[in-house]
Amino acid sequence: MANGTAGMLSSIVSCGYYVPLDVICQRLMVQGLPGTTIYSGPFDVVRKILKVEGFRGLYRGFGLTIVTQSPATALWWSAYGAAQHAIWRSLGYGVDSKEKPSVLELVTVQATAGTIAGACSSIITTPIDTIKTRLQVMDNFGAGRPSVMKTTKLLLKTDGWMGFYRGFGPRFLNMSIYGTSMIVTYELIKRLSVKQD
Repeated sequence: MANGTAGMLSSIVSCGYYVPLDVICQRLMVQGLPGTTIYSGPFDVVRKILKVEGFRGLYRGFGLTIVTQSPATALWWSAYGAAQHAIWRSLGYGVDSKEKPSVLELVTVQATAGTIAGACSSIITTPIDTIKTRLQVMDNFGAGRPSVMKTTKLLLKTDGWMGFYRGFGPRFLNMSIYGTSMIVTYELIKRLSVKQD
């Protein structure tokens, strides 16, 4: 519970800078597609967004990002803690265990738990992330400003239910590899930082 809560709160704070950067990135990635604006670089994206959409344009998809990232991060850290706990128990290391695991066991368990956490998180949050990404990159939506409902209906109409999992494979790999490398590095630095008596 503590892992999930800490992960969720840190995710909400990071959305303040992550969303505008993500909007800029997404716009640059899709430029050249029919109906999209052409940009000469990141500052041009910011200038054109501010001119056409105002400051709110830089935060397009902010609510959805929080809805996606906060549960994804909370789920990731909760799944990581639970997976690690279950793996250690299955290996015979309980709370009252006198034996200490080897460094290889530590790294293997942490990497496995990180992969499981990434898999759980990506399965649950990919549909929301797909909608958020489409919302961020859409230039023209006919009448009015794009909304979550319009984007969802359009995705459902054009791609069906499977459209919500478009890009799932790479997202699954990204979250699993990211989770594994991040947590192994995090845990290694944590171990190296402990002052020996």
